[in-house]
Amino acid sequence: MGTQFLRHVIAGAMFSFLAFGLLGAPAFAEEFNVNNPLDYIRPGSNTVEDAIPGRYKDPREIVRDIINIFLGFLGVIAVIIILMAGFQWMTAGGEEEKVAEARQRLIQGAIGLVLIIAAWIIAYFVIDQLVKAIQR
Repeated sequence: MGTQFLRHVIAGAMFSFLAFGLLGAPAFAEEFNVNNPLDYIRPGSNTVEDAIPGRYKDPREIVRDIINIFLGFLGVIAVIIILMAGFQWMTAGGEEEKVAEARQRLIQGAIGLVLIIAAWIIAYFVIDQLVKAIQR
């Protein structure tokens, strides 16, 4: 299994992410009565701008969503690398060189996955603490 195949898999994953993740976002359209927007004021809001659904999103939520998408994409790549290493190991046919290379890739993929999960935990904690500090 060469580096050319790995490049094709990563390029395909990136294309799929861009095509379906960013371009295929759902609209979440709601029925909106233009004649009486005050019917749509959410509890706790006090302005007409708050009444328009989907108009305002907290910047912290946007940052959180971007981080989740990015780390999720990296997690998918790490899992693909782990699966490819397992496939390489199974098809090595007992050749020590190929088995050693597959083992090294498997270890690297697992370490990468652990780092991605740790980064997500740290980012979640930091954003949660920022939200709590700002709300006080």
